[in-house]
Amino acid sequence: MVTFSLDDVRGVRKKRDAWWTVFLVDPIAIRLTRFLANHTSITPNQITVGSIVLGAMSAWSFALADPVWLVLGALFYHLSFVLDCCDGKIARLKRSGTLFGLWLDFMFDQARVVCCALTLTIGQYAVTGQVAYLYLGFMIICLDVLRYLNSSQVSKARRLMRKRIKAAVHQQETLELSAGTVPPQPRLSDEQLTYVEDTLRERSDPDLDDGARDHDQEQDLEDSAPAAEEQRVVDLHRGFNSRFPWYRGVRHFMLRHRVRTHLISGIEFQMAVFIIAPVAAALAGSDAIFAVAIGAGAPLLILELVIIYKLLLQTRDCQRVLDELSCARSLVTEGRPLSIVGGR
Repeated sequence: MVTFSLDDVRGVRKKRDAWWTVFLVDPIAIRLTRFLANHTSITPNQITVGSIVLGAMSAWSFALADPVWLVLGALFYHLSFVLDCCDGKIARLKRSGTLFGLWLDFMFDQARVVCCALTLTIGQYAVTGQVAYLYLGFMIICLDVLRYLNSSQVSKARRLMRKRIKAAVHQQETLELSAGTVPPQPRLSDEQLTYVEDTLRERSDPDLDDGARDHDQEQDLEDSAPAAEEQRVVDLHRGFNSRFPWYRGVRHFMLRHRVRTHLISGIEFQMAVFIIAPVAAALAGSDAIFAVAIGAGAPLLILELVIIYKLLLQTRDCQRVLDELSCARSLVTEGRPLSIVGGR
């Protein structure tokens, strides 16, 4: 029987995750995953079912609205999330993941938020008679749906931008080869068509301080620029970075600690609403739920607007890169193939 170490489990973690997961969940989930992998034959889907049960217990506790049950509901929600973080690790560790497991995990994540939002706010409405709690529940669900749909569509748009750039680069290659300005060579592979943000992410070295790493990474990119036959570098973040130069240092610091740059992401929003808010309500009264939910919802909404703005700038950078490739076709007859697109 294969015995897994803590390093084995750490090796299957996501490269980047929410800070709540990194600091408050993974230290428990990693050790629990190791125990389950080494001492049980439990499957990822069975772990997901256990997470579903705990999520249902959390929703039921919120519905009772009593201070003690609110605290228990918060505890059940946290334990449910811990198990939710274990099923994927087990699947990757034992290579036992299934497509149905992915569907089950995704559907449960969405159902847990909706059910807990409804039971928490309806439970408070039943106790206090304040209709505002019903509106609060609607707001919580809408914000969670917004952040999910926005994330999905932004990812789709970015994939489409990369697809168009790849097609334009291959068209450029075809013209260069047909004009005889470059010697015959294989088509540029996806690995050779490099994006600055991917390069910086992959070369993030936790053993270097931020300043040294930034300098080394930028120097590596500059050194790779002349290699027209080996690599073409695309920068779709130039517009955003030029407007917010401080963001790059913050991003590198957080990547060094495996933390996403979205400080108030969907996970932090859920934990604030379903863990911090119920506990605060049990200690300070029902109004604390409003304070915590709105306090977490406002920065989440601002973050989503920033993501949309960043996407707008990326689409402009994408169009600039496509325009550069289009203009470069006129240089083909001069024997000057384009080596860097969208660079500085």
